[in-house]
Amino acid sequence: MDLAKYTFGVGDRFGRQGKAQLEAFRRARAEGLDVAPVWNKSNREHAIIGTTPADVRREADEAVRALGWTGPYHVDADHVSLKNVDPFIDASDYFTIDVADFAGIAPPEGEVRAFVDRHRSLSRAIEIPGIAAPLDVSIEDLAASAGRFLIAVREAGRIYRRIEAKKGAGRFIAEISMDETGAPQTPIDLLVILAAIAGEGIPAQAIAPRFPGRFNKGVDYAGDPARFASDFERDLAVVAFAIEAFKLPRTLKLSIHSGSDKFSIYEPIRRAIARAGAGIHIKTAGTTWLEEVAGLAAAGGDGLALAKEIYRRAHGRIDELCAPYATVIHIDPRRLPDPRRVEAWTASDFAGALRHDGSSAAYNPHLRQLMHVAYKVAAEMGALFLEALAKHEDAIAPRVTENILDRHMRPIFAKPAEKQL
Repeated sequence: MDLAKYTFGVGDRFGRQGKAQLEAFRRARAEGLDVAPVWNKSNREHAIIGTTPADVRREADEAVRALGWTGPYHVDADHVSLKNVDPFIDASDYFTIDVADFAGIAPPEGEVRAFVDRHRSLSRAIEIPGIAAPLDVSIEDLAASAGRFLIAVREAGRIYRRIEAKKGAGRFIAEISMDETGAPQTPIDLLVILAAIAGEGIPAQAIAPRFPGRFNKGVDYAGDPARFASDFERDLAVVAFAIEAFKLPRTLKLSIHSGSDKFSIYEPIRRAIARAGAGIHIKTAGTTWLEEVAGLAAAGGDGLALAKEIYRRAHGRIDELCAPYATVIHIDPRRLPDPRRVEAWTASDFAGALRHDGSSAAYNPHLRQLMHVAYKVAAEMGALFLEALAKHEDAIAPRVTENILDRHMRPIFAKPAEKQL
């Protein structure tokens, strides 16, 4: 099973927007943007909402049938570990193997020496197309990176083989994720990680490193876009080099766990992948859930009332809701509007505060991030919330489609319009 050159991961907390999501890919394809959808959902989300991996598979398959989609598509077991991968194996064909927690654990000294001995040919000034200056790698550099990442890659191998034993070789996509580590990986780190992946026998088709800056959920990139662009371009070059050097799958590509809405770095990504001829996987988070809330608010009446109620309850449970996402959100409680004030808001007031539009004075990134984690509140509402989604589908579905296509896929994948002479 080969991964398409361009893939885009979409989450759907409540499993109701599969067709609206796929419509964005259908329209993109009509415009010449050949991007494959990947429906992703984590074990944590399943536990909170009360769904199973089979529900995601069902949603994806039903959307594909309904829209007559003939391209590739996947269902991603998102951020799985050895302790929770088994329930995903039958329903998923893409596995984001998350071993970030194992990065930094020191392996036995003998394993580091053995790795360095196997890869002494890398201890030199390596000319890598796409990187201006040679990558100067010493024996000490190899040993230091191996000391940080060998245990993580070994754990990835254990998880991969667990999936392979039950699913069969070549019947799924493997992505290795180390994006939630404390510090970004250097090009030398990435080179060592990819060498170790090859040595572990993992036919990885995507690698998610930790990039500089913060990728908070549902809001723009927090960091220096120029620094990101430089690191991203170097990582693209290292991946291309590693494919040849370590005989990794030719479909191997970078995966960016964006958390959605990283508008300030979409243009650098687009330019870099076009220049390198590289593929990319972009994984988004709760964008669809936020569009559901925005659609409810825009519908007015009971839809707006429900959106306000979700906010009111979430505001009273900030610490509880934010704790699992502490590393990927940044909320200043002082900048959250009082629920009593929100109660008086119009539909446009609520939608304006929630919609990610940096040019709008109404936009409130703190409210948006709180609503991102407030899906637990909606899940607790059960049928009340799901019935509201069904009732206001006409207000929600177009927002879901347009958000994915207009605000994400076109900026990343579309070629720039040619200038008129």
